[in-house]
Amino acid sequence: MLATARSVVLRPASRSAARTLATAAQPLASSIYLDPTRSQDPSVTTTPQDVSPELRHELESALRVDQAGELAANWIYKGQHDVLGRDPATGPLIQEMWEQEKKHLTVMNKLQLQHHVRPTLLWDLARIGGYGLGAVTALMGKEAAMACTEAVETVIGEHYDDQLKALEQLPQNHPSVPLLRDVIREFRDDELEHLDIAVEHDSQKAPAHALLSTIVGTGCKVAIELCKRF
Repeated sequence: MLATARSVVLRPASRSAARTLATAAQPLASSIYLDPTRSQDPSVTTTPQDVSPELRHELESALRVDQAGELAANWIYKGQHDVLGRDPATGPLIQEMWEQEKKHLTVMNKLQLQHHVRPTLLWDLARIGGYGLGAVTALMGKEAAMACTEAVETVIGEHYDDQLKALEQLPQNHPSVPLLRDVIREFRDDELEHLDIAVEHDSQKAPAHALLSTIVGTGCKVAIELCKRF
């Protein structure tokens, strides 16, 4: 699914330029969560109440996984940066993607509180596992670190796509719902940009690329299912 999408999206430099122009015209959806003057806006303080238990469970599972995923992503990039941060070519790339993930986690933490979602019980595992994955792949070399990013962001991009479809069932007239979907769409696009950056910087030249991608991708999918439940 993402392979098809990736073939028609802008390449990283073009997409980044397009995002910059779009942001200049209209702030990104997530910016409201970082703006103290908007802290009492109903879109960031309320959650849908008149929904079925099944739909409420869907919302809570989605945000629990998203928060855990952004936590793990932060620690993956920290692990990579601790190993490769001084590399003049790779270090700045990792730092740039890491800064974006830090913002993602900040916003997801706010969404978790807004929608009264219990964080995953696997919080420490996500942190430790993420750091280990990032550090180990970075020790394998720059290409392996980028292959890790490619595999992780592929799974996350697919996951955010699935969430956007599932959340169409939420009441669209509630002030928080359009914003939530816009934030997820924004974060999905960020993750796909990271995916393209990894490919542009030789992720597919990593030793045993297919095997590494399969292992990392499968691990991410298992982690998603576990965080939904715990």
